[in-house]
Amino acid sequence: MSPEPQAPTAPKPVFLPDPQAHHPFTAFHTLAKPIGPICNLDCTYCFYLHKENFFPKGEQFRMSPDVQEAFIKQYIEGQDVPEVNFAWQGGEPTLLGLDFFKRAVELQKKYAPAGKTITNAFQTNGVLLDEAWCSFFKEHDFLIGLSIDGPKELHDKYRFYKDGSGSHEKVVAALKILQKHGVRTNSLTCVNRLTGDHGREVYHFLRDECGFEHMQFIPIVEKRDFETVAPGMKNPDEGDPREDLLKVTPWTCKPEQWGRFLSAVFDEWVRRDVGKVFIQQFEQTLACVMGLPASLCVYSKHCGRALAIEHDGSLYSCDHFVYDEYKLGNIKDRSMRELVNTPEQKKFGTDKFDSLPRFCRRCDFLEMCYGECPKNRFIETPDGEAGLNYLCAGLKIYFAHVTPVMGLMAREIAQGRPADTVMHAIQASERIAAASGQKVPEPAAAPAMPAAGALKRDARPNDPCPCGSGKKFKKCHGR
Repeated sequence: MSPEPQAPTAPKPVFLPDPQAHHPFTAFHTLAKPIGPICNLDCTYCFYLHKENFFPKGEQFRMSPDVQEAFIKQYIEGQDVPEVNFAWQGGEPTLLGLDFFKRAVELQKKYAPAGKTITNAFQTNGVLLDEAWCSFFKEHDFLIGLSIDGPKELHDKYRFYKDGSGSHEKVVAALKILQKHGVRTNSLTCVNRLTGDHGREVYHFLRDECGFEHMQFIPIVEKRDFETVAPGMKNPDEGDPREDLLKVTPWTCKPEQWGRFLSAVFDEWVRRDVGKVFIQQFEQTLACVMGLPASLCVYSKHCGRALAIEHDGSLYSCDHFVYDEYKLGNIKDRSMRELVNTPEQKKFGTDKFDSLPRFCRRCDFLEMCYGECPKNRFIETPDGEAGLNYLCAGLKIYFAHVTPVMGLMAREIAQGRPADTVMHAIQASERIAAASGQKVPEPAAAPAMPAAGALKRDARPNDPCPCGSGKKFKKCHGR
């Protein structure tokens, strides 16, 4: 897989490879669900638990040894790239037991040719993690995505056991074991209608209480009929609700909430954490501002190169499109490489752009998101055209809020300076405002960059740069 674009401000971000990233047709990515939808939690907003109803009664939701070997062999052989990433999910993959993944690692070694690197990512709710699991993850350098939605009162609202008891305590305990063993870990945080109003609080918790340096935020968007009707398919019983919020579940994040959530987190991050904390959305936005291609499929012009495989070997167009209408076939009958390159799957990918309504094509932020994920395109444009993304209003709030500062970061990078120079400039501007008795902007307010003259005033070439970067003025803003 090709590396994600990044600013040269710190070591390479260690995000979970996006299970839907777009790549050349010589490579593809597959999110493996070897236990299907089976999970030991009963999270309200989970989009996958209901998939159990798509299989016959009595189905054994466990990838068989034969399918496991076929998947690993075909997946490695199908990749014309130097690094192949396996991403394991569910359901909850730890329910398979450790031996399943020990065998997976051995099979990867068996089929990986010389010169090809194999990596593993593992998404988990964490409640079954113990010393043995974490020792295994460390030994084989697994990258862990740990689901955690913030402080206990926010997390336990929707993430609980089958008996209704919250899972927060177990998740925090799992994180401590992962950290004890030095396992690379990202936070996977779902933003729903409750947490959507608590961006700063969630960020502070993840950064200060948990110590995460790599974070991913995922907006919860689910149509009310998502358990039975595939994305893009018409539900004849839906009627014609004019109010967009009537089309979605009560826990779905409101569009404006998503925009305000990201903006609030950005305002905290840009003031003190640039180069220290890596947030997937911000890395992606900065790359787009710099003119680099999107590394996340939701923001790419096309998609279709990231699929999902179920426990029985069935391959689907995308993790969010595991419905009969988007089933490509089974790897027991046709190779993964063949299934990935069917005309149907190629059209699935190009439709991401080709199906955009005129309203999107005229948008100032078109190249920032290209309509975001097709699964969320179920509302109408202001002029009545179908296919507008439900999150559109929130995405515009976010892009309008951050792109001025992202533009400054891009300029700094282009001039050979690190992106965190902008952070130091903001800090300097706020110190000046505080010293002069002016009102210092609230963290959620749009960051105000100091005027160029403010940085150069009274600064001599060998003085420390007023921006706070720690460099001499002549080596920083005095160039």
